[in-house]
Amino acid sequence: MAEFLSVDPIAVPHGFFTRLGGVSSGPFASLNCSLSGADAREAVLENRARAARALGAEPDALLGLTQVHGHDVLTVTEPWPAGAGGRADAMVTDRPGVALGIVTADCAPVLFADTQAGVIGAAHAGWRGAVSGVIEQTLAAMIALGARAEHIAAAVGPCIAQPSYEVGPDLRDAVLSQGSAQAESGAAFFAPGRREDRWQFDLPGYCAMRLRTAGVGSIAVTGVDTLTDDTRFFSHRRRTLAGGGPIGHQISVIVLG
Repeated sequence: MAEFLSVDPIAVPHGFFTRLGGVSSGPFASLNCSLSGADAREAVLENRARAARALGAEPDALLGLTQVHGHDVLTVTEPWPAGAGGRADAMVTDRPGVALGIVTADCAPVLFADTQAGVIGAAHAGWRGAVSGVIEQTLAAMIALGARAEHIAAAVGPCIAQPSYEVGPDLRDAVLSQGSAQAESGAAFFAPGRREDRWQFDLPGYCAMRLRTAGVGSIAVTGVDTLTDDTRFFSHRRRTLAGGGPIGHQISVIVLG
């Protein structure tokens, strides 16, 4: 069975899925849900179907995107074929039965729900997307469908944690070049690195800060480090440190029942 984590503030079916409970093998073992890698398409489709069914959704209703580390958001009105999602990093919908899926392998998956308005969202928040405003853009798209920020519950899922995430000047400069308030808040998410001109960045904490600043009513952070938990999660940084090679991606899904 596809294994997933859920959090209390999100009161609709949702799951931050691990890499366990699928049919893929080798470096993709076993619940790889990315259609853009070298894994067999049939295996990935079965894995995605298992994730959908675990949340009570139809496999054809589980949608994905061509994620590009940006801040564009798609408003979903009807399903599209597997692998045909547009180039964007977040989705929102008010359509019952639609399942929004985000694939990650160290970036932060963020799930959103306003149960009063009947609106959900899902975002892929790597550092570039988070800095450029993917969280705020997702909230704006939800509000356009009738949601209210104070009624939204959001959760930041498993991603690379600060002790594992060494970053260079490019990332730090991007965060600190934001508007004065954002830059001042962002500076708190850097700790001294182990090497000169390097820092340890708190990606989940930074995402949670941007949710708070945007007025989100309820926020949770799973606190799971994808790099160190190699049994349950794929990790791009772990793969890089090991010298490269193929990699799978876990999926995070939210469904409007």
